[in-house]
Amino acid sequence: MAAAAPPPAPTPTPAPPVEHQPNPTPLTTFVRIRLATPSDVPFIHKLIHQMAVFEKLTHLFTATQESLSSTLFNSPPFTSFTVFILEVSPNPFPIATTHPTQTLFSPIVTLVNLDLPIVDDDSEGFKIVGADGSEVYVGGFVLFFPNYSTFLGKPGFYVEDLFVRECYRRRGFGKMLLSAVAKQAVKMGYGRVEWVVLDWNVNAIKFYEEMGAKVLQEWRLCRVTGDALQAYGD
Repeated sequence: MAAAAPPPAPTPTPAPPVEHQPNPTPLTTFVRIRLATPSDVPFIHKLIHQMAVFEKLTHLFTATQESLSSTLFNSPPFTSFTVFILEVSPNPFPIATTHPTQTLFSPIVTLVNLDLPIVDDDSEGFKIVGADGSEVYVGGFVLFFPNYSTFLGKPGFYVEDLFVRECYRRRGFGKMLLSAVAKQAVKMGYGRVEWVVLDWNVNAIKFYEEMGAKVLQEWRLCRVTGDALQAYGD
């Protein structure tokens, strides 16, 4: 008669699940603001389109890479249309080959401590690979150009577009871009920096007011474009 099989070993008590604890140490991200060059046009074009989507104005978006290339870089920076690009990188920025226009503006590099990492689902579409294999990512841009105040008797800057990609918002990057424009205005002895904001964008209005901007309720933007503009050519 065969011996009885020994009883099975007791099942070990499962360990209690380990709760995920957020890393209390801020993450360091390198941020750079620099002058755009013609090689940035594909990124600028995509950023403008994303801005049109955000503002629900895609029906007015007709810009192409070709039209941007033929108009944005015909004059020295700050004398006409000028673009600052905001880049982010988990590593220090490499020393890049200097573009001729870069001598007019020293890139602004800042270290930003983040509580959580940035999750960029569109990183491949905004990646710049350096000659040394380094990777940086375009996070936003600001486009501005000179105007003039007869009351002040001084030129100023008009900001046409300020845009930060969604995954990079609420981290101070928009403030960095706008501050770079204001700093350049002060450096050049200009009298003001101005722009317009959509009245439904209450977050942007609050942000601008916190930066010291005065929202002029009594002014209205007037625009002649499309067929109304072409009629003057007849």
